[in-house]
Amino acid sequence: MRTGHASITSRLTRMNLLVSGTALVLACVAFLAYDLYAFQDAMVRNLSTEAQIIGSNSISAITFNDPQSARTTLGALKAAPGIISAGILLPDGRIFAEYSRNHEETLHVSRIPPGKIEAHIFSANDVVLCHSIIFEGQNLGVVYLRSDLSRIQQRFLRYVAISFIVLLLALLTALLISVRYRRTVSAPIIHLAETARNIAQSENYALRVETDSEYREIATLDAGFNEMLSQIQRRDSDLLNARQQLEQRVEERTRQLAATNRELESFAYSVSHDLRNPLDVLTNYTYLMQTQNDSQLDEKGREYLHQMERATRRMADLIEDLLNLSRMTMAPMHRESVDLTGIAHSISAELMRQDSQRDVDFHIEDSLQANGDSRLLRIVFENLIRNAWKYTAVRSRANIEIGSKKEGRATVYYVRDDGAGFDSRQANRLFQPFQRLHSTAEFPGTGIGLATVQRIVHRHGGEIWADGAIDKGATFYFTLQSWEEAGTHADRSVA
Repeated sequence: MRTGHASITSRLTRMNLLVSGTALVLACVAFLAYDLYAFQDAMVRNLSTEAQIIGSNSISAITFNDPQSARTTLGALKAAPGIISAGILLPDGRIFAEYSRNHEETLHVSRIPPGKIEAHIFSANDVVLCHSIIFEGQNLGVVYLRSDLSRIQQRFLRYVAISFIVLLLALLTALLISVRYRRTVSAPIIHLAETARNIAQSENYALRVETDSEYREIATLDAGFNEMLSQIQRRDSDLLNARQQLEQRVEERTRQLAATNRELESFAYSVSHDLRNPLDVLTNYTYLMQTQNDSQLDEKGREYLHQMERATRRMADLIEDLLNLSRMTMAPMHRESVDLTGIAHSISAELMRQDSQRDVDFHIEDSLQANGDSRLLRIVFENLIRNAWKYTAVRSRANIEIGSKKEGRATVYYVRDDGAGFDSRQANRLFQPFQRLHSTAEFPGTGIGLATVQRIVHRHGGEIWADGAIDKGATFYFTLQSWEEAGTHADRSVA
């Protein structure tokens, strides 16, 4: 299988060559290091033997102060081709006799450590050995020998060349053996990879890998792969059955929801006509009694009529809010670009006209836009801004802010006020129908407005939440689907 990555065959070959080459290189390095150490040790022993012989043969020459005899003894070193220079030094450091192959060498005698009779030192190109001449316990001088390392270097280069040739031959042999045996390992894996690619392209999970490898691990891999395919087949079959059952349940549920919606519409009609008609009668008779029979009623009777009037008006508001809440759930949506800034300005201007005595500062963000149903989003702002207007009535000078902020990729819209606020521990009750955190005596209302706002926001694929504190104001936040999200998600209605 040709891909952009190296094949397993080539990787196995490289791995074999790398392992073999590494082992051979390490073996060659160890061999060369040992041979170099052994050769240096042998050279030092030979120089030490020659120094001892020269020292023994020079005892009489030193004793009788015969430098010529000592030079003759040193001259015998011509037979040793590795010796560059030599010499005999007296204990006071004077040169007694010396020898140089090229007659230009200068003696550089190493100091023998105390308690030692011999010392040597290797440099880059030569080795120097100094051996004390001892006779009857007396130090008569030092024999100095300097030998080059050309033999070691030649020997080392020769061994390096041999090692390189052996390494090449060994790698070539390993390559030939790897080519012969790698296919027995890589061929089943390549076949497995080819089968997996065919299955991924065709999505035919009925295909299987033939398990005929002589290697237990590869046979286990093939068997596991075939078992995985069997499990995928079973799960696909189960998923297909579950999908068919789910589609049937969805169809059944859709029919039930359609029937429920028809019942809700019938209920809305009943509320609109059957409940409001008798309520209108009560309202009319209450009005007639107040206008035509007011003189016949005492103070207590007038109070009763006044309470009846307030109760019928509140019941009418509740019925109207319930109808609005039902309409928000079932009404069709038309998405478009909505100018939220314009909506907020029109609502705030209307509120200021209704109660021009209020001292309220509106702070409305410019160019506030959203994607949604303009009619429904106006209802959202109507409820939130009117709530802010209502709950800031306790302030002599109030502030209401309408704006937005970015949180990640989402736009969060908000309406903030500095009014009565609420206990943040009870924030979950705000969006439940008929749940109020303030009494009607403090602030009038039915408790339906925020529930309506929540349903509209949910239909737009967004979320709504609130933050606040008692006597420190409240902020209501909500999000809406973007243009892209609205194009890929269906309208979400909340029952």
